[in-house]
Amino acid sequence: MERQVDMAEVSDGKRYSVQDMAKLGCNDCEGCSECCTNMGNSIVLDPYDVYQLTTGLNCTFETLLADKLDLNVYEGIILPNLKMTGPKLQCGFLDEHGRCSVHVHRPGFCRMFPLGRIYEDGGFQYFLQVNECGRNRTKVKIKKWLDLPNIASYENFVNEWHYFLKHITSQLAQYSAEEMKRINMVILNVFFMTLYEKNRDFYEQFGERMEGVKKELN
Repeated sequence: MERQVDMAEVSDGKRYSVQDMAKLGCNDCEGCSECCTNMGNSIVLDPYDVYQLTTGLNCTFETLLADKLDLNVYEGIILPNLKMTGPKLQCGFLDEHGRCSVHVHRPGFCRMFPLGRIYEDGGFQYFLQVNECGRNRTKVKIKKWLDLPNIASYENFVNEWHYFLKHITSQLAQYSAEEMKRINMVILNVFFMTLYEKNRDFYEQFGERMEGVKKELN
């Protein structure tokens, strides 16, 4: 979801695409896991994140909700987020050495950190969050940093999901509490609770589900 921030305070003033280089390299963090600790409910997951986790870990969404994820309301919409646990309030996927146990399946927010996304004019670009990590970083191509197959399809998905949620939040004043409850149940059931087929392209399945949801909600 969108966060209202002053870009002059949090970024280097540049906008990036996946073909650009940015100071992201961190030598595999050398054991640091600060960005996985005390993050509250700010690491919000999208359908691709949950698809990656459920297929990669061979589990259901409900299983993840038992201890690794939470549900919270963001601008009227109920969405999953990574749960901070234990005395250090750290991500439940960190192992005893402070390393990510699901690194290959990690959510999009974790994957792009310390990058953020800025959405404008129906699209988005990346920006570098200059205050979020104090490590000395080296330049890396953003496409390599994200380390995702079919990056064009992924970015199209991210964009569609963002603007779909934004459209709903823009209409909140028109919805009754009962209608908003129904919308939230549709979103949770269709995009998160219903497992995706492992042997079919995620983006194709997401497109089918999005088409169905838009028809149901109109």
